[in-house]
Amino acid sequence: MSAHFGSRLRKGAVNTTVAALAVAALAASQAPDVTAGDAGGRAAANTPSADGGSATGTGESATGNSPYYTDLPPLKSPAPAPSQSTDTTPVGTGGTEAGIPATVLDAYKKAASALAESQPGCNMPWELLAAIGKVESGHARGGNVDADGTTRSAILGPVLDGNGFADINDTDNGAFDSDTTHDRAVGPMQFIPSTWAWAGRDGNGDGRKDPNNVYDAALAAGHYLCRYSWDMSTDAGLRSAILSYNNSTDYYNTVVSWLEYYRKGTHEVPDGAGTLPDNRSDEDNGGGATTSPPSTPTPPRTTPPATAPPATTPPATAPPATTPPATTPPATTTPTDTVHHLEDAGTARLTAMAGDAFGDRISTRTETKAGTAVAKVRVRFTIVGDTDATFTGGESVATVITDSRGIATAPALQAGEETGAFTVRATVVGRTVAAMSYSATVTARAADVLVRTGSTALTCVAGGEFADRVEVKATYKGAVADRVAATATLVKAAGDPTANDKGPYFKDAAGNPVRTLTDLRTDANGLLTLPKLYAADTAGTYLLRVTTEGGATLTVELTVTPAPSSTPTPSDTPSETPSESTSPSPSGSTTTG
Repeated sequence: MSAHFGSRLRKGAVNTTVAALAVAALAASQAPDVTAGDAGGRAAANTPSADGGSATGTGESATGNSPYYTDLPPLKSPAPAPSQSTDTTPVGTGGTEAGIPATVLDAYKKAASALAESQPGCNMPWELLAAIGKVESGHARGGNVDADGTTRSAILGPVLDGNGFADINDTDNGAFDSDTTHDRAVGPMQFIPSTWAWAGRDGNGDGRKDPNNVYDAALAAGHYLCRYSWDMSTDAGLRSAILSYNNSTDYYNTVVSWLEYYRKGTHEVPDGAGTLPDNRSDEDNGGGATTSPPSTPTPPRTTPPATAPPATTPPATAPPATTPPATTPPATTTPTDTVHHLEDAGTARLTAMAGDAFGDRISTRTETKAGTAVAKVRVRFTIVGDTDATFTGGESVATVITDSRGIATAPALQAGEETGAFTVRATVVGRTVAAMSYSATVTARAADVLVRTGSTALTCVAGGEFADRVEVKATYKGAVADRVAATATLVKAAGDPTANDKGPYFKDAAGNPVRTLTDLRTDANGLLTLPKLYAADTAGTYLLRVTTEGGATLTVELTVTPAPSSTPTPSDTPSETPSESTSPSPSGSTTTG
């Protein structure tokens, strides 16, 4: 793969569209370097950080504007392929050039997930971290990392002594870059020590902030890019952030090209199997990566013809330099390489009520072909299926390193509101072995006990309304049963759950009598208060039955007394005695005799 658009064009564009895009990119890459301020953020490069230091340590960039790899993505985008996980990111197929080493990919995604919680307004895509990781170190030199994500050998940029690079005197006493005179960019994301001093993060939870660890470095890079509340979903925010990392238009164009490529799809390759970049920004086109930066300034200080032969000597010594990788596999066989299969490590039946935490956790053991446990292997647990259950923390994917017994225990599962079965799949990160699947079930919220909260007798006169409303409390195994579905019915008899057709009743929205209520639910305290009850004209004793999901039942007695008698009183009764008569008077008036 060529390092420059120019060589891309010399190879010939596949079609006119590709050619046009390549020319446009070439023109952009040859433009004068711009600062982060050109995208509305120059102040960001020099603004003091929250930690009290310069945002970059140099006032320019996270890397001290160190060299970077200029290799560009393949002209042909990866073909999307269906994913077997719940991750909605497109998955591509193809060679290692398009792939990302498993542990490194996991680090990018974990960092983006963490930022989605801590800085949601940044909208950090993991593909941006991957693009920067590709450009800065070729994904930690093709994924040459151990099970914890730490590089197996140091990744150092050239000495920043002012000879073609920034001049940055030592700030870490050589702690990170082993140089007590000048600083050098360090690790998979190429942080200079002065920047790492305030920007470093602990991404793998081991209590350390190590720029040589891809989990730590990826999380630190994400926080660095998001530090001024730039929004990665906008062109201006994305440009400002990238230029603050390395203040170069060429760098920006290269990173964006990989960002767009990874957005179209990529795939996981085993650790150590990633493609190593060929070309670096401080070299002539086609040159190999320099492993001894201090020797770079030497040729200009001597007569070029005289130093030309020595300049060709490194290629002669390059084969020995590339020999270690050839001999590395036997010497650096990782625990992951020895895993043959996964075994269940005593996981109990996984069942939980909606909204509750699962009482048991998933445990998986990594073993060799002979059945020997393998420690320090990264196991990924993925929730699969139509469910809103998550791991503690709200994630659907969790990565755990096996302990000395070869066992990886997944974080506790938290049930959502969706009931039914789902699967948790365990896989080995960085190695293709058969997955181990675990079935889990979420049941509906339930109650096993219902009690009435009041003790007053529920009595009403026929034709009237009950003064007190019925309130009940639901519990399950002694604990409050919140949000449990319930039904209330005025039944015919204790042994007949059929709805009564007479006696007390509720009213619907239109004021019509109803004797069954459904879709009721207890509140957060397990309480359920029923609507007002009304009495019909027939006196008697009636039963109200409340039931919940889970089988809890409560029967409440309702008494309707007869209405007061309507018989008239004596004073209201007309006189019917013979002495009381009326007769017309001679004048026509009525007289009472």
